[in-house]
Amino acid sequence: MLMPKRVKYRKQMRGRMKGKAQRGAEVHFGDLGLQALEPGWVTARQIEAARRAIVRAMKRRGKLWIRVFPDKPVTQKPAETRMGKGKGNVEFWVAVVKPGRVMFEIGGGLPEDIAHEALRLAQYKLAIKTKIIARHDRVGGEQ
Repeated sequence: MLMPKRVKYRKQMRGRMKGKAQRGAEVHFGDLGLQALEPGWVTARQIEAARRAIVRAMKRRGKLWIRVFPDKPVTQKPAETRMGKGKGNVEFWVAVVKPGRVMFEIGGGLPEDIAHEALRLAQYKLAIKTKIIARHDRVGGEQ
């Protein structure tokens, strides 16, 4: 599963997810992409499950780009523990995703219907609403 090799600080505060994605909002590498429509935390497990669903649907054809990385630690205190005694241990890692962020891209000569189906299967694995978008120069606009 994805996680950083090392971090400067072991535990982070939760933070806020205001506004839209400033960067990473367009398909750059592939032909089709999966774009987030709402803010949220996408866990490393969800990213891996979506990746597996895409790779299985592609059947070793084409190329996949993962455009998000889970670099935020999420802590939890053990069950049935009284309040106080400090912050809990790091349990899992998440990627902070804002609306507009392209999370996955598919390209490399894969038929469009297969690529579309692969991304549709990946949508079910994620806990946020997403939509499938195409690269601008394939739709007809100039890039």
